[in-house]
Amino acid sequence: MSYQADPGTRVGHVHLKVADLERAVAFYRDVMGFDLVQRYGSQAAFLSAGGYHHHIGLNTWESRRGHPPGPGTTGLYHVAFLYPDRPALARALAQVVAAGVPIDGAADHGVSEAIYFRDPDGNGIEIYRDRDAAEWPRKADGTLDMVNAPLDLRALLAEA
Repeated sequence: MSYQADPGTRVGHVHLKVADLERAVAFYRDVMGFDLVQRYGSQAAFLSAGGYHHHIGLNTWESRRGHPPGPGTTGLYHVAFLYPDRPALARALAQVVAAGVPIDGAADHGVSEAIYFRDPDGNGIEIYRDRDAAEWPRKADGTLDMVNAPLDLRALLAEA
């Protein structure tokens, strides 16, 4: 039998290479609403929600004044931020829209509702909320039957 990760395992944080630390901090603090908890001079910053030591690390160690990777390259597709419920997701979306951030897409996946956009460095971001696991669509064999249906952003924003 192969090794299986402990069911209590969670993704703790993401660390992103950015070209301009001040611009990245402003985006994650002012648009996404994370708190700046620590800086390492002009090279790195750590942000969090709810007092955690950090959910997001930003650094310019290998990327200062750099460019996003082009199409056809490997790397992070997106980082996803899970909101506790639909009203919290709606408030986050309203802030993103108010900041003028272009939305790349939105989907109802059956198990979750998700909105996709990019940070100033081109890193993909997903903001989403999970439905209760009892509501998740399943096939006859019990496996998930996730979908990629349209998500009504106007209806979601009405809950902000």
